[in-house]
Amino acid sequence: MITTPRTQAGKRRAPRRLRLPLSGLTEWTAALALVLIVGIALFGSVLAPHSPTALAGVPYSGASRQFPLGTDFLGRDVLSRILCGGRSVVLLAGAATLLAYLVGGTVGLVAGYNRSVLESVLMRGVDVMLAFPPILLLLLFAAGLGPGYPTLLIGVTVINVPGVARIVRGATLEVSVHGYVEAAVARGERMHAVLLREILPNILRAVVADGGVRFAGAILAIAALNFLGLGLQPPAPDWATMIAENRSGITLQPWAVAAPAVMIAALTLSANAVADAITGRLGVSR
Repeated sequence: MITTPRTQAGKRRAPRRLRLPLSGLTEWTAALALVLIVGIALFGSVLAPHSPTALAGVPYSGASRQFPLGTDFLGRDVLSRILCGGRSVVLLAGAATLLAYLVGGTVGLVAGYNRSVLESVLMRGVDVMLAFPPILLLLLFAAGLGPGYPTLLIGVTVINVPGVARIVRGATLEVSVHGYVEAAVARGERMHAVLLREILPNILRAVVADGGVRFAGAILAIAALNFLGLGLQPPAPDWATMIAENRSGITLQPWAVAAPAVMIAALTLSANAVADAITGRLGVSR
């Protein structure tokens, strides 16, 4: 007796599940976290229930309906200071990173393209700057300029310039040997035209991949200076300053220290994660 195989049409197929790779899920989570934290830092003052500098209650009060995160050592609302204390960190870190790329990128482009005595002079200067520990340079600027915005902006910019210059120079060396660059030189293009039209667009992937890491490092440097009292001065709301001001009362009111510490950690980790994701998707090695 010959049997025919049963048809499979009557059998139900198991529904396919939408599976998102773990790496993709992590990237999206980091990106959303970064957008959320940066949004809070830039626009959180609109949602602050109290003035960040006003004495609104009893010092070191616990969490309550009026003060969801309690009060600090002077009686100021911790939630209001959290909502207002991140703008300076984000704006200064972003400005310092952009300035570092403007200065260091120019040095790296010129040094990588103009292989002459000028390259040696520029890169020897970069090597000298790299010989100094970043914290020492920051302390020197703090001693010379005094605490405040200029110290944070100039100091963090300077410590990032050497690294940016070396990254851009390495990328420029790789691109400058390509045929389209040689063709532009043969046409009689000036150096600035070759750098801006032919080389810069082709090294943007490496620059973008490195930029997120620089931004995260700038956040930590600014937070360190503010924690040491060498940056923004009280009563200006700032996450790192809040940690320094309230660390003696951490057992009485832990939220006054934990909340700003969590915000700094979340901002730094999400920026690093987004930078790693961009680096991986662009195929740029660091």
